[in-house]
Amino acid sequence: MALVDTKSSASKRATHSRHSSSDSDDYSSLVGASDAAAPDHHNAPLISTYNDRIRPLLNCIDKLRQLKVMQEGIQLPTIVVVGDQSSGKSSVLESLAQISLPRAQGICTRVPLIMRLQHHQDPHPQLHLEYHDKTVVTDENRIEEDIISATDEIAGMGKGISHTPLTLVVKKKGVPDLTMVDLPGITRVPVHGQPEDIYEQIAAIINEYITPEESIILNVLSASVDFSTCESIRMSQRVDVTGQRTLAVVTKADKNPEGLLEKVTADDVHIGLGYICVRNRVGKESYEEARVKEAKLFQSHPLLRLVDKSMVGIPVLADKLVEIQSMIISKCLPDIVKKINDKLTGYVGELNKLPRKMTSVAEAMTVFMRIVGSVKESLRKILIQGEFEEYPDVKSMHCTARLSEMLNDYSDKLQVTAEVEEKGLFLVEEIKILKEAKAITLPNFLPRTAFLTVLKKKVNGIAGMPVEFVGNLWEYIEEVVISVLMRHSDNFPPLQASMRRAGHSLIAKMKDVSVTKVIEMVEMETITDYTCNPEYIVIWNKLMQHQPAFMEAVTDYSKPVVIGFEWFNVDIAHLRSYDHDVVKQAFDMKMRMAAYWKIVLRRMVDCMALHMLFSIQNLVNKDMESEIVNEMMVPHGGGIERMLEESPVVAGKREKLNRSVKLLRESKDSVTTMMDQVATYGD
Repeated sequence: MALVDTKSSASKRATHSRHSSSDSDDYSSLVGASDAAAPDHHNAPLISTYNDRIRPLLNCIDKLRQLKVMQEGIQLPTIVVVGDQSSGKSSVLESLAQISLPRAQGICTRVPLIMRLQHHQDPHPQLHLEYHDKTVVTDENRIEEDIISATDEIAGMGKGISHTPLTLVVKKKGVPDLTMVDLPGITRVPVHGQPEDIYEQIAAIINEYITPEESIILNVLSASVDFSTCESIRMSQRVDVTGQRTLAVVTKADKNPEGLLEKVTADDVHIGLGYICVRNRVGKESYEEARVKEAKLFQSHPLLRLVDKSMVGIPVLADKLVEIQSMIISKCLPDIVKKINDKLTGYVGELNKLPRKMTSVAEAMTVFMRIVGSVKESLRKILIQGEFEEYPDVKSMHCTARLSEMLNDYSDKLQVTAEVEEKGLFLVEEIKILKEAKAITLPNFLPRTAFLTVLKKKVNGIAGMPVEFVGNLWEYIEEVVISVLMRHSDNFPPLQASMRRAGHSLIAKMKDVSVTKVIEMVEMETITDYTCNPEYIVIWNKLMQHQPAFMEAVTDYSKPVVIGFEWFNVDIAHLRSYDHDVVKQAFDMKMRMAAYWKIVLRRMVDCMALHMLFSIQNLVNKDMESEIVNEMMVPHGGGIERMLEESPVVAGKREKLNRSVKLLRESKDSVTTMMDQVATYGD
């Protein structure tokens, strides 16, 4: 479907250029052939034929701009007018709009001026200004004064500038259907009343508008200057290196005709969309008179008549801008529609994820119980079932794996610590204890008190480790529990505070219970020696098989003083001075303790594992829910009623999302309406 159907030769040239470049999207394809015939614009309106297809497209983009859709990160196709101060920028815009704009020394444009030009058949022009959410109707006689007043209201009195735009709507017979953004003229040296950083402020505004790829840069240059030294050229080249988005308008051609042809044909500054040379309106000339004189100038001047007719005159500029505008809109519109839909879907999704604003206690109670249920389910998955799909990349929340690692580490440390405790001369400690445990009893009978004394000493040597493990265990579980509680109550700060207190309180209670249990477990190992594990007898018998060889080495001085056992070597030289019956008895007690100690260490790990799993089950299935409910019901908990208070963060986020959704829906409706209007005319 053709989006532009103007009958001017400039339009035909652009169309021809597009076909010859295999339908390239490069805007520079709009530059017409230099040998094409120029249209007769002496008595024609600025565009030859008003096209009903163009207006809906432009209205749609203008509506999106008015809705401030760019605040949502959606860039709109825009013709941006830039130029150095005194380059003749205002004169060009006046010629296109056929109205007078403010003129003064220094900066005339102090805010971005969005000029919406619209051709209509009514011979009476209609003009109005839009700013600060209001509309000010004006006319051709008062427009300069009203623009100055609006600018003062936006940017303040004086010569400061502002990023806030002012929109000027011009509905007038014969004007081109165009929307352009006129930006402040570039000046490097502040004059009286201007801020010292005026250049930086202006550059910031210009860069904001010309940087997006959707922007077309209309660079206004004076024929009297070297184009390469113009600051506006340098700015546009930084963001449009190839120049494919830049169109140059050369003003004051009648004042500086010498060398103009060479400048625009050599194109030393890489203007991809080409040059249009124009004559500025002089004095009290009417716009019609100015056009006639402009046409005669480029037809009769000995130097200027050499410039190709497709590169001269305000009418040619108007035609080209309309072409460029329609092309960039048609190119960008599908992407704009996609971005609007994508952002709208995303924002609606975010809005739906926010907690529903509650209005009653019953509703709050329902949400509260749902949150508690979600907390229990999450804890059950990560602490009991070993499922971590809720936290796939957070290894600290893969709890069953981490708990297993902690238990294995505890077991290894118990074993290492117990082995370190085995120091000193072999059997000397046992012999000393046996001597002190003597009683009036049968000889060679192993006193139980001696065995228990050795056992208690060994248990006390590792007694701190189970308590330390319990502390580390509940510290880890506390981090996990608080993290889950905060995640599920994220949208309810008053509830979060109560849940955090409940979590800390419950973990503290369970830790105290665990410490008590562990201390009891350790104490039980010190007061009795019992196991029904048959492994004890098996290991003891196996070790005792070495007793004959051991005693022979002790009694026979010709034997080596170092002998080997199951897992270690011992020096026995010092034992030859002790009573052999006592040494034999000490060896027996040592082997019994070695067999039994393996059972003790394993039992301390097994009991710890069972207690740990039992406590976690109770935490998840019973204790957590009751602790949270109790915390909410106490006076300082605030009760369920506090959940009715929406947090400032959530309220602010909800308001922002609602604004964005409203804006994007209106934008979507505008695009849909435009497409329906275009479809009405057929292909």
